Amino acid sequence: MKKALTVLIAAIYAFSAFAQGGPQLYNLNLDSWHKDKKTWYPYAAGKSYPECTWDTANKALSILGLNGVTPETEHVAIPGEGKKAAKIQSQNCLWAFVSGALYTGNFRKIVRFSGAEMDWGVPFEGRPKSLSGYYHYIPGIVNFAKKPYNYLKGKSDIGHITVTLTDWPERYLIDSTKGNWVDLENDPHVIAYGELFIRHSTDGYVRFRVPLEYRNDRTPKWVIIVCTPSAYGDFFTGADGSVLYVDEMRFNY
Repeated sequence: MKKALTVLIAAIYAFSAFAQGGPQLYNLNLDSWHKDKKTWYPYAAGKSYPECTWDTANKALSILGLNGVTPETEHVAIPGEGKKAAKIQSQNCLWAFVSGALYTGNFRKIVRFSGAEMDWGVPFEGRPKSLSGYYHYIPGIVNFAKKPYNYLKGKSDIGHITVTLTDWPERYLIDSTKGNWVDLENDPHVIAYGELFIRHSTDGYVRFRVPLEYRNDRTPKWVIIVCTPSAYGDFFTGADGSVLYVDEMRFNY
């Protein structure tokens, strides 16, 4: 019964999305959240896919009383009853610099106290022209840096929003301790990619648009959206305290 209900919800949502010009993802507006003990999750309690679109490293960080990504109820791009945004923050986590990140996929576990395993991507078959939404960026001064990004220390942090469409046979397993990040230049399964570097602080929310550049005419199977206040956080480089708010995203066709 539960499986049938999930399929029905997905079908209804997909039909509604196509009526808007093409498929969307659930909770792109970032209004759905819940808290379980000390951990914030970017989806409603008791839900599974398609409602569980986003994930974070909060499950691991909350052991230390930290959450890198939290719901924002006061400072939102479009006010209204029940409206929320995502507040993404980079921070010093005792043993290492941890870049806040909100991404489509699934967090697995912490690896050797300095990395993480994550499944990147959620099912998606659209071919949008771009991803748009709102962000408010408050960068700190980079105080953590590792090779080859040592030169960034003392400079303003850089925010980053990326969108990747692929046709991998299954979701991509990241183990950050092995550095097996997606080879965006050479992976033959990458169908389209777009990115936005945020190099300056903003006075409140500004609207953004990330155009997608297509490499072929194949139909995607997965979409990966990543939002972070520290573009080089995967390489333990960034500023403790950098904050990126994101809100009200959608695909444009």
